[in-house]
Amino acid sequence: MKFPERNLNQTAVYWASPQPDGYGGYTYDDPIEISCRWVDSVKVVKDKNGEEIVCRAEVQVDRDVDEGGVLYLGSLGDLTEQQKNNPKLVDGAFEIKRFDKIPDVKGKKYFRKVYL
Repeated sequence: MKFPERNLNQTAVYWASPQPDGYGGYTYDDPIEISCRWVDSVKVVKDKNGEEIVCRAEVQVDRDVDEGGVLYLGSLGDLTEQQKNNPKLVDGAFEIKRFDKIPDVKGKKYFRKVYL
């Protein structure tokens, strides 16, 4: 199977490493831009615990990402400083509910997909 990295022609903002902030919320690493292919589609999938969850988008990404992290279809230039510091303030930013990583036959390249 050949993975079409050249099809990752959209940009998303990614907030990684969600950590509890002690007040019921989370803090994240500084946001970065990543290449992706974002497909809006409502789908029922199972999470890592086997529970069914409803997702609103499937996104092929160019790197490993954290479940619980946040993705936004757009660029850093679209966001205010306050939004960059808190993805919960960004309309259209969604939590990563599931991350799949599938190797090619040689185990050298990976197809990475997230469900939001």
